[in-house]
Amino acid sequence: MRVRETEITMGVKNESTIQEFILEAFPAVQPLGKLLFLVHLLAYLASIVGNMVIIIITWADHRLQMPMYVLLSAFSFCECCFITTVIPKLLSIFLSGRQTILFSACFTQTFFFLFLGAVIFFLMAVMSLDRYLAICKPLHYASIMNLRVSFLLIFLCYSLSFIFFSGMILRVSQLSFCGPNIISHFFCDLGSLIHLSCSDTRSVEIHFFFLTSFVILLPLIITIIAYSNIVVTVLQLRSAKERQKAFSTCSSHLIVLSLMYGSCVFIYLKPKQVNRLDSNKEAALVNTVVTPLLNPVIYTLRNKQVHQALRDTLSRVRLQK
Repeated sequence: MRVRETEITMGVKNESTIQEFILEAFPAVQPLGKLLFLVHLLAYLASIVGNMVIIIITWADHRLQMPMYVLLSAFSFCECCFITTVIPKLLSIFLSGRQTILFSACFTQTFFFLFLGAVIFFLMAVMSLDRYLAICKPLHYASIMNLRVSFLLIFLCYSLSFIFFSGMILRVSQLSFCGPNIISHFFCDLGSLIHLSCSDTRSVEIHFFFLTSFVILLPLIITIIAYSNIVVTVLQLRSAKERQKAFSTCSSHLIVLSLMYGSCVFIYLKPKQVNRLDSNKEAALVNTVVTPLLNPVIYTLRNKQVHQALRDTLSRVRLQK
């Protein structure tokens, strides 16, 4: 009799397994959907254009083909891909409300969001180390950092991120989803997906927590150590003008880093995701809208080499016309 009841239960479970999820996003502000669509569309286009400009001028001007700018262009490319995984769906939600997304598409989006997000964190750590070597070890910089090393570090960032999160996503995709299918977010967030599963998710939650902790905290520690040494070196500069310039640049970088790390620590570095799922989506907007918009400005606004390369590129384009 018990065997028969188990078979019936399994049959019902198989029949009710969901094939798609519903992204709810921000139902309270839906009356302002068109205005929010316009604001986020402009922010998205500005982020894409700003990052693409960095990539184009880096490879169009041979003077910028050095480790610092190669890493920056790789960072900009990753930022473009990262925001493109989520912002188009957010824009469609603002226009028409709730959006459905297929099971496979949802996990694909989740993978690329986490994969590219991890690459960004690793690249920020590498860029911090590059600046540390350039400012604190200028005599050894050329022998340590070159284009070959830069490409090797970029490849390492992508490889580590892929290894970490491909296994994680595969594991979560094998869970059973037979109950509610509404995700209170504007993209398929892995924490929300784990919460919706009707399987025992304790081991998966622990795995995800320790994985995200490693991906966030390791680059954070490297960045803090690198910038602490940079600050100490800058304080030893004799020229007050040089100190002011260096602190001005570093403070701009640290603002963006604080926004990014702060929001990710709030979202991911807590064992229980259930209690803060609603607040996670507001924090996620910082990483998907605010920092991608600020990064091109922060990393190029005070950079005279980039300004000169941009002017030269524009001059060549006018001459060709």
